[in-house]
Amino acid sequence: MIKVVAKNLVKADKMDAFLDMAKVLVRETRDKDAGCIRYELVQGIDNPRLLTFLEEWEDQEALDNHMAAPHFTDIVPRLGDCLEEPGEVTLYRELL
Repeated sequence: MIKVVAKNLVKADKMDAFLDMAKVLVRETRDKDAGCIRYELVQGIDNPRLLTFLEEWEDQEALDNHMAAPHFTDIVPRLGDCLEEPGEVTLYRELL
């Protein structure tokens, strides 16, 4: 299993645009991407402009297929236009 944490610091004036696109990305991913165990967007309590995707995938192949899917390749670059700084993506594997 692969876990992904993708942190995004969104510009204050771009929150609505980011959220509108993220809703589509989350819905499309959950509906269409085989091997997706969990895919959600959470918001920082101390910093509401910190929006983080939390993901779980069955394996690397499922994650690779997600990143090649039209909904990902269309939306993710546009999400980047809403950010204060480049997003931070970290992949994890479960140890215990």
